[in-house]
Amino acid sequence: MILEHAVLPVEPGREADFERAFAEATAIISSMPGFVDLRLSRSIETPNEYLLLVHWQSVEAHAVGFRGSPEYGRWRELLHDFYEPFPVVEHFAEVARVG
Repeated sequence: MILEHAVLPVEPGREADFERAFAEATAIISSMPGFVDLRLSRSIETPNEYLLLVHWQSVEAHAVGFRGSPEYGRWRELLHDFYEPFPVVEHFAEVARVG
């Protein structure tokens, strides 16, 4: 299992609209093969920044399966207009866990 990490810099003043769009978009991503779970958190210090953490069964499930799917087009329509600048997405493999 891998962890996708992205800090989402939402244009200030558009946070409520982003959260509504993201709620709709969760149905898309959660239906994808290889999806495990996700968390979206909002920054306390920088309220227009969000942390997206998504567990996938593999990098390919995200980078090829999800991003190569027709459903990704709808995800992009719902969310990509909110970001300035566009977020950097990285994948991580767990090396330690406590608790």
